[in-house]
Amino acid sequence: MLSYKYYDSPEGQDIFKKTFVTSKYAAITGLTAASFDVLMYSHPKGFVNTIGRYAWFIGPMVGMAAAFTVTTNVAQNIRGKNDKINYFLGGVAAGSVFGAWQRNATVAVPLSVLLGVAAVIKKTGVDEGWTFFPEISHATKTIQSVRHDWTLVKDLEEYKNFTTGPN
Repeated sequence: MLSYKYYDSPEGQDIFKKTFVTSKYAAITGLTAASFDVLMYSHPKGFVNTIGRYAWFIGPMVGMAAAFTVTTNVAQNIRGKNDKINYFLGGVAAGSVFGAWQRNATVAVPLSVLLGVAAVIKKTGVDEGWTFFPEISHATKTIQSVRHDWTLVKDLEEYKNFTTGPN
């Protein structure tokens, strides 16, 4: 299940696996946000307070991811259609979880619509084959990459054995 990708199976199937995948990424994002908060902003005192700050961020983010995934796939199964409305409903569900987390309906409603629109854009991109993050062919990917010459200009041959300054 660790190598499973969200789009490995059709919409409406393998809901548990899809929820695990999205929750995994949400947990990593929550861990990053919580670490930033603990180190740079809130500075909690003690182990219990620090764990509480991490839970404050990670829990709702995982909840938002799970709400999106479950809502999107259940809507697919109930409606019997694989369209953008399912993704919009998933985005609204995620925005609602955020609003409940912040206890602020003024933030929840616009964010629900914004996340719904973002989900529709993602669904459109998946359906039409858009590349959101292109593969960078020259990026360092392996331990062997240090053997490549990444310089913009090659060294001049006359300076390769340079050991002393000008006379």
